[in-house]
Amino acid sequence: MIGYERRGRLPAKPHTVCRGADGQLLHEQCFTQGGFDGPFSILYHRAPPQNHGGGEAVAALWPGRAEVDDVSLLPLRRQHFATFRAAGEGTPTTGRKPLMFNGDLTVGVVRPVAEDAFCFANADGDEVLYCHAGGGRLWTWFGRLDFGPGDYVIIPRSVPYRVELGEGPQHWLWIECRTPVRVPKQYRNPIGQLRMDAPYTARDFRTPAFEAGPDTTREVLTKRRDRFTRHTWGGPVFDVAGWDGTVYPVVFPISRFSPKAGQVHLPPTVHGTFATEGSLICSFVPRMVDFGEGAIPCPYPHSNVDVDEVIFYCDGDFTSRRGLSAGSVSFHPAGVPHGPHPGAYEASVGVRQTSETAVMIDTFQPLRVTAAGRALEAPDYDESWTPKEPA
Repeated sequence: MIGYERRGRLPAKPHTVCRGADGQLLHEQCFTQGGFDGPFSILYHRAPPQNHGGGEAVAALWPGRAEVDDVSLLPLRRQHFATFRAAGEGTPTTGRKPLMFNGDLTVGVVRPVAEDAFCFANADGDEVLYCHAGGGRLWTWFGRLDFGPGDYVIIPRSVPYRVELGEGPQHWLWIECRTPVRVPKQYRNPIGQLRMDAPYTARDFRTPAFEAGPDTTREVLTKRRDRFTRHTWGGPVFDVAGWDGTVYPVVFPISRFSPKAGQVHLPPTVHGTFATEGSLICSFVPRMVDFGEGAIPCPYPHSNVDVDEVIFYCDGDFTSRRGLSAGSVSFHPAGVPHGPHPGAYEASVGVRQTSETAVMIDTFQPLRVTAAGRALEAPDYDESWTPKEPA
């Protein structure tokens, strides 16, 4: 998604003979997006990637999108989900808790305590993991990517992967995107380079180190149309001898995002980091704030006329909110105003910098909250804007 990369053993031209170190013919795989018109990579396997056993249906690896109530019967309200209260359980796949969803994406959290014995491939969409705590090592056909707190991990649709967990408690934000995750188009110049005024550079992204993955993994569980299928391979899944192209996993540290400031408050879209066809993922990081005379740094009250807003709070103090902490997720639906808590607006006058770190997701399709989300909902959040009567 950032640019062309190449690793390992490659022939001079695609679709021509490529042999491994042992002289055996390698098997080319074209990994294409958008049919044959979009980004692609070409991989060279030691064994044909299509020579796996027949598919076997398996039970869902995590709870589906089932809702608790008919959404038409629920009041429109602002909500707070205390994901820091979620128990650690399951693996990076079986431990997923979807909090809310629409036709474009699913937003949830993962707090794994064990590793998968299989590879997982999400054929329903690209995945974005934000590591709030913990970390580990991601293995794919493309090699190894290490990640830790503050890292975004982006895994393209249908790429088989397995995560080796690092030490300590794990807490990840998980976003499944049904349309491709891209760099916002305004950050690229006409030939596709990141512009010099973009909030990050290609150097800020970590690309896979080309190392052989675990050779004991023989199973791939694939999700397509929210159904799960197991395929058993005759040899190691991670058997790639070389690859090149523009489709591969990446890691982006949120701390590498370079924020903008203005004389007066800028709209949150200036914090845009990744985009899909129907949503924008934004990064709020410690920064200098509005510096003009009389500027009010606190975000102004806002009506979400067309957009639902989700914020995952990571670290620091938030000038506009109270009662939230690291691991909180707020949901502000379109149709009702949201904004600073009482007193925060005026108190921000004269503030020169903020220490907050957060991930925001704006989406045009309405989000629907799941049973797992409601189980983590903190009470009275919607009423927290009501000014307290003096004693």
